[in-house]
Amino acid sequence: VWGYFSIGANGGIHEFADSQFGHVFASGPTREHARKALQIALKNISVVGEIRNPTEYLVELAETEEFRNNTIDTAWLDKLIAEKTIKMKYNSSDMIFYAACLRAHLQVKEQQRRILDGIKKGHMPLQNSLKILQSFQVELAHDFTKYNFHVSRTAQDAFALTIGETMLEARFREQPDGSLYVKCGDAVAQISGVEEPLCLRLRVDGQATMTFPRIRDPSELRSDFNGKLVRYLHADGADIKEGEPFAELEAMKMIMSLRSGVAGKIHHTLGPGSIVAAGDLLATLDLADPSKVQMVKPFTGAFTLSKDGENAEAKKVLGSLPTPTVNEMISSMLCGYCASPKLTEVSGVGIVQQIFKGHEVGAAEDRPMEAALDTTGMLLGVFLENERFFASLVGGDETQTIQRFQGTPEELLSKILAHTGLRESLHIVSSLLRSLSSNFALEGAISALPKALVSNLTELQALPDAGGYGQVKLLAQQLLTQMNKPLSMRREDLRNTLLSATRRDLVVLANSHDPERRMYFGLDLISSLFSDEDQSIRSKAVELYILRTYRGYTVQDVETVDAKDVVDKTPAAQLHLTWTFAPPGVQQKTQKGYAIVLPDMSAYESLVESWKIPAAPEITEIHILVAKVPSTSRKNSDESRVALCSAVSRTAEVISATAPLLDAKGCIAVNVLLTHADHVPSYLHFHRASGWKEIPEYRNMRSTLPSLIELPQIQKDFTLSPLEHGRIFAMDFGVSKDKKTEVVFARAASHIAMGLDTLASSILSDLLTSCDFIERAMLDPVLENRHPAAKIFLHTLPPIPDTSPRDFRYLQVLFGSAVQQLMAESGSRVLKLRIAKIEVKVWVATSPPTALRLVAESSTGWEAAAFQETLDAFTGSPISFKNVETQEVCRSIEMLRQPVEEQRSSKRATARRAGSTYIYDFPALFRISLTKLWMQSCDKIPEKLVVARELVLQAGELVEQEQGGNNRIGMVVWQCTLRTPEYPEGREIILIGNDVTVKAGSFGVEESDVFHRASELARKKGIPRIYIACNSGARIGGVEELKAMTQVEWNDKNDLLKGFKYLYISDDDFKKLPAQAVESHPETVNGQTRHVLDAIMGVGLPSTKGGVGVECLQGSGLIAGETSRAYDETFTLSYATGRSVGIGAYLNRLGQRNIQMVNGPMILTGADMLNKVLGQQVYTTLDQLGGPHIMVPNGVTHELVQNDQDGVEAILRWLSYVPENVLTIPPLISSKDPVARKVQFTPTKTPYDPRHMLGGVKVDGEWQGGFCDEGSFHEYLAGWGKSVVVGRGRLGGLPVGIVSVETRSVERHIPADPQETKSSDIIEVQAGQVWYPDSAYKTATAIRDFNRGEQLPLIIFANWRGFSGGTRDMFGEVLKYGSMIVDALVEYKQPVTIYIPPNGELRGGAWVVLDPKINIEQIEMFADVEARGGILEPPAAAEVLFKKDKHTVEMMHRCDDKLKELDARQAKGEDVAKDVKAREKLLLPVYQQVATQYCDLHDRAPRMKSVGVIREGLKWEESREYLHWRIRRRTQENSIARQLMRAVPNMSYATAMAAVTDLCKDVAAAAAAGGEDKAVALWIEEHPKEVQSRVETERHRATEEEIYKLVSSLPSSKRAEVVRDLVGYSRVAAQASA
Repeated sequence: VWGYFSIGANGGIHEFADSQFGHVFASGPTREHARKALQIALKNISVVGEIRNPTEYLVELAETEEFRNNTIDTAWLDKLIAEKTIKMKYNSSDMIFYAACLRAHLQVKEQQRRILDGIKKGHMPLQNSLKILQSFQVELAHDFTKYNFHVSRTAQDAFALTIGETMLEARFREQPDGSLYVKCGDAVAQISGVEEPLCLRLRVDGQATMTFPRIRDPSELRSDFNGKLVRYLHADGADIKEGEPFAELEAMKMIMSLRSGVAGKIHHTLGPGSIVAAGDLLATLDLADPSKVQMVKPFTGAFTLSKDGENAEAKKVLGSLPTPTVNEMISSMLCGYCASPKLTEVSGVGIVQQIFKGHEVGAAEDRPMEAALDTTGMLLGVFLENERFFASLVGGDETQTIQRFQGTPEELLSKILAHTGLRESLHIVSSLLRSLSSNFALEGAISALPKALVSNLTELQALPDAGGYGQVKLLAQQLLTQMNKPLSMRREDLRNTLLSATRRDLVVLANSHDPERRMYFGLDLISSLFSDEDQSIRSKAVELYILRTYRGYTVQDVETVDAKDVVDKTPAAQLHLTWTFAPPGVQQKTQKGYAIVLPDMSAYESLVESWKIPAAPEITEIHILVAKVPSTSRKNSDESRVALCSAVSRTAEVISATAPLLDAKGCIAVNVLLTHADHVPSYLHFHRASGWKEIPEYRNMRSTLPSLIELPQIQKDFTLSPLEHGRIFAMDFGVSKDKKTEVVFARAASHIAMGLDTLASSILSDLLTSCDFIERAMLDPVLENRHPAAKIFLHTLPPIPDTSPRDFRYLQVLFGSAVQQLMAESGSRVLKLRIAKIEVKVWVATSPPTALRLVAESSTGWEAAAFQETLDAFTGSPISFKNVETQEVCRSIEMLRQPVEEQRSSKRATARRAGSTYIYDFPALFRISLTKLWMQSCDKIPEKLVVARELVLQAGELVEQEQGGNNRIGMVVWQCTLRTPEYPEGREIILIGNDVTVKAGSFGVEESDVFHRASELARKKGIPRIYIACNSGARIGGVEELKAMTQVEWNDKNDLLKGFKYLYISDDDFKKLPAQAVESHPETVNGQTRHVLDAIMGVGLPSTKGGVGVECLQGSGLIAGETSRAYDETFTLSYATGRSVGIGAYLNRLGQRNIQMVNGPMILTGADMLNKVLGQQVYTTLDQLGGPHIMVPNGVTHELVQNDQDGVEAILRWLSYVPENVLTIPPLISSKDPVARKVQFTPTKTPYDPRHMLGGVKVDGEWQGGFCDEGSFHEYLAGWGKSVVVGRGRLGGLPVGIVSVETRSVERHIPADPQETKSSDIIEVQAGQVWYPDSAYKTATAIRDFNRGEQLPLIIFANWRGFSGGTRDMFGEVLKYGSMIVDALVEYKQPVTIYIPPNGELRGGAWVVLDPKINIEQIEMFADVEARGGILEPPAAAEVLFKKDKHTVEMMHRCDDKLKELDARQAKGEDVAKDVKAREKLLLPVYQQVATQYCDLHDRAPRMKSVGVIREGLKWEESREYLHWRIRRRTQENSIARQLMRAVPNMSYATAMAAVTDLCKDVAAAAAAGGEDKAVALWIEEHPKEVQSRVETERHRATEEEIYKLVSSLPSSKRAEVVRDLVGYSRVAAQASA
């Protein structure tokens, strides 16, 4: 066989080919031999391309009888084609299946391409797009049958296709030529194909080709795009023609018509006004001529494949692939792929169980535990690999997935796909960890964990709490704790100790405390010796158990019972023990305890039949100690749980059977210990009060612990669900009986003695440990989607040595100190954990000991209180409490549950669900933050750090009234006095906040009125106005009373889809409404009067009180204008703690200064609303619209914080720079950083971080101080306009506003818009020392903020080369924003210092916008001796000044001896031109440097000073002290000038400054050289009376002049009369004052 083909070098058909691009020839001994060889050759030829070819047709053609006999001609061939005699031999089911596989693969491939294109442009893939990569539909049509396959991607290279009753699994591998090897069962095939406009063309094994046409049912009329159905153009049931419009849709404010493809009778499926998406069914057609349209029927039943599909090459590639194992299935599910439909009933969690049951799905061979551990480690590694990146984004960066990812788009897509299945992955991982934990609990089942598994567990426990990872984090923590504490580690040590121990030794052992746990003997360990072979060991172990159990109690008379009647009549018992005891603090009445030791559970039956309890009047508590409970299978944790349940059930039966005996002995509690041979014992509690049934809430708690931590008192008011119970602690979730309050109770007892010197530190340590437990408990699935408060109770049992009732107040102070330190160190954590109350119970060393309860609550700002307890003489439970300060006595229920707090608890939960803190808790947050500030600044903390007086609107005015959370208006106002380190005597602020628990914090009319009045008050007083924002925008509502009255008049009652005519109310209902409730017109129908609604006003109805519509918008306009005025007149600051919507977001912006919490988006419209408009889920979170990554880069947010405690700290930090009111100067405080300190960090000529210049930096381990006081500089607006750095700092304790320049290149990121798929992420690189539009605007904004309300002196470190003037930046309005810098400086009312730093330069337009002439009254400019200033940089200036080297050459000839000599020779007529040129060329670079240096000498500080553009040239290292005193003096002088101008309204600033100069001239003249600024500043500060006297003098003088002018302006005839009256008035006034 041979052949030739028209194929070029690149594999394509070359340009000289005709219609036949290939020819094949065969020869042989006979025609038959040649024919067979030709067939074999044709079967092995594979032609892949866009041109169709008849290879497989020719193979069949060669089989015909005519071809065999060589009786062929063209007529014969035409006949075969016409009659379609030649048919391909293939199985249609196989072809359909392979077509479905190909289409599914192409669909996934195309979807991946689209998503990757979007990721490269900065678009996160939509959820709907990702779902197509996991599960979707594939449709095929063949022989008028529609095959609808549901495709699930079970792995990257595997599909599960379900059709009808059949599910087929296929694995595939794509080849370089684009073909696919597909394996289904044992059948393997190579397929290829292409989607053509009208069909899918499939080729299988290079032989069979088949086409599958596209499906379109002409009887279904569907929408081609998203929009709103405006109307149908034909009535329902009407006939329409082919191509005739049948409906109109509105999309993007345009009306578009839809046409029918065939004729028929139309039937509507939707109503006008319906929102539709592309592909939605709008109508159906009864076809006018069905015969013209061939209908396609769906496939039903079983779908079968042939079994002879073979492809040797494909089998070589895919045949070795194993059937997916359990490990691979779970791994694929963790990567975001679907579970196989075969396992739908098992689920991923069910598959996990197969790992530890010892076999895989469908297999029977056991797997060793080591393999299960390796598998677990591998699967946890897969989970962490997929989630590690997303976990790092939790806490504010969730919307920055693309920007933060370092890998390729393909790698990111795989991780995003896995992350979409996080919920299922978490279930799988949780199941893995639980299975591992239960197997680990069976002692001996797992001896140790592999290092890789331990490493993965350690990483799991470090995952963030948020983001959904809480549960797996908790399980990992518990598993690691379990791994580190095996039960058997100390059993032998304890046994050896007991062998030689005396009874006195047992008392010491029982009360021992080993902080390092080297010799720790707990009850679990002690109980393991109850079954010891040695009788003495058993006896000592039981006595030690009792003594250890009753630690803190008074225990006496521990005796072994050997009375014959007891021993003989209780044959089941191994040992009887009795003792007397009294609860802590009780000495008058003692109780009797009794313990019985049973060898095992088989003794239960004998015990029921015969049990003789020792003779005693009453035995209060009985302990049944079962020494050994039968072991269970170590390999099967399920069997272990079943066995435990059986043991508990059997124990309960025994207690129930012996109840009469227990009652007869006066017993109130039975505690049962079940000692398991293979894991920790079980502790069961049965109380008479519970009907001798087990108390499940106490399960596995030591017998005395519930009483010590006062759980019975809690259970009177709460239903408890255990979260975690330990030896001395209990974590429970409590729901109040009225279902309104949810609390996590963290309660613990301690047996460690504390002294007065260690009490505060010990309490702090215990509180931090409690926080750890609460944090872990909050991860429990029980608390998922709940936001309970948390309360801590700690009970320290050993009395505090050397204390008496005189120490009650001292103990209260020590406790308060511990709580304050907790808040200072962990305030944010306390807020995050929602801790509302802390109680510590201690014992004062009286006889008997006195119980003292120390209490602090968040609602009181964590102020400490102390209560002396009165105890029940029998149980030791508290029955009343006496406040040690007020001596007020309250009952127990009032102490444990305060009505006001319970009322607030539900509101707190509501606020937490909104991502915020309840507004009434913010004063407490201020108190916590102030405590922290005072602790950092000094040891002594003033009392009453925060005094918050609530203001309520009454009769249009704000009056002081405490509402305590009973407000009905969702706007709360306080006038607060804060005692800050800057103002120890207190400063006032107005604190305004949304109450998100009242109508979602929306702005109604009343809310706007309250806000408006409060803001007006702040303006009137000139004090800071702080706004806490958490709201839902302007209130949207309706007239609720009309809803039940409104009725509908339909166009057709039988077909409601045809719409309605109008809305109306009946005449009876109309008469019940106020006159202006509605506007309507009457209409009579069937003799009844209807009032057709024209408008709904709702005037006079309760539901409209507070506003429901446009009146709320009017209120929003009112407060918008008020906020704008407030920014101009006083200090305004907003804190966005939760969402701020609409007007809420505008208020933040209008107040200009904003602090934003990471979970506090500022938006105009919600994501859901935008998605409805767009017709698809484009936005998934509010953060995409107004979260930190939007509001920080655009300059709306000045500072970002993590939580509300940090937010309040940021507010106080900002206030520390701000004067107490607008009439004073910023607070000057003593600085720990000496003002005379040299500035150690020196700016370099190379790019550097300006923050180091301002705040200092550690270099090679040594601190280099910056310009500002150490630790005082704080940057704001850091994410916006990054080529400029702005912030606030202190200079020798003096607050200043600072603007500096970034000398390094920075990047500006403009995110892609998710709703515009063609948009892309844009990264703009901005050079250092240049103003761009954003940084110029930032500069102007900062200057304006410093000036308005803050009154800060301004320092600008000027190091700009100019403005960016390119096309993009000119279009971006750099000219406008640069001009705004000038505007801001012109209106600046405080001293402005422009300082060109060392190695800095100020040139061209940058100098112009900062020149002192802009505001000559306030601006002074300085330059460092190493700084430069000029129009152009020296190299550019040299080009101009030296005429592009013309003057440079002249300088050469004037200065160079060699050129002088050549010039002389040339003058004599010698030809030296060549030599001159060569010399000039040689010297030009050097002389260009000379020219540059010459120009540079013009730009230095001496010349700048000589021409008067700067005040002084400074040395950088000495600039701190010089500028401190200069600015301090100018600030004081400026303040006096402002006072004079207020006292004398017509006085100009220049006149006022002249008066100030005159006032200080003697001081200035007497000052030493260089010390004038310091002397004047100190004199003004130390002589306020003289200053005030001068102000009064000027005011008197101005008044006299004004009176003289007024009198002079009178007619001469009137002057004497007026003067006489003035004299008389003065005499009368003088006598009255005397």
